[in-house]
Amino acid sequence: MARISLTPPRTLLTRIGAWYSRRSYGKVLDPGRAYGHNARVLYTYVRLEQRAAKWRALDAGLKHLAVMAAAARINCSWCMDFGYWEGHEQGMAAEKIEQVPRWREAREVFTEQELLVMEYAEAMTETEPTVTDELAAALIARLGEAAFVELTAVVALENWRSRVNSAFGLTSQGFSEACTVPVRR
Repeated sequence: MARISLTPPRTLLTRIGAWYSRRSYGKVLDPGRAYGHNARVLYTYVRLEQRAAKWRALDAGLKHLAVMAAAARINCSWCMDFGYWEGHEQGMAAEKIEQVPRWREAREVFTEQELLVMEYAEAMTETEPTVTDELAAALIARLGEAAFVELTAVVALENWRSRVNSAFGLTSQGFSEACTVPVRR
């Protein structure tokens, strides 16, 4: 159960945000409702997300795995639910998305580069980051410096999302259920 009301004041900003959210995702996102209690924070967060969506140095699939690995490490059920749906929308194999929380036990599902990216996302997400010089060097060698910077920034952004959503007490909004294939009878 959310620790903050999900009925923010009805301002022009929250009404526009709700309209955009319904149009883009089919429902109003709970994090937006929670942020709606502080217009400046909501506006700043939305602008950050819009700008981050334009980053293109890192492969979208690697970016998504990094985000999911960070969310799984923090145990943000809202982020995992939305991340499953988002990966599905991007065309990522369901088997990969489902295995992200257990990637160490399902190494055969991922490429070596994907494993390094998820390891880095987890190491960065630790309360005291555990990124090593060797891990950073391996990723820079594979991805290049621009993509490495983007990877680092996107993991930091997901840490913000997951930690805020967890602190607000936000849980699944049912996005992953929309991805299931109906059983034929």
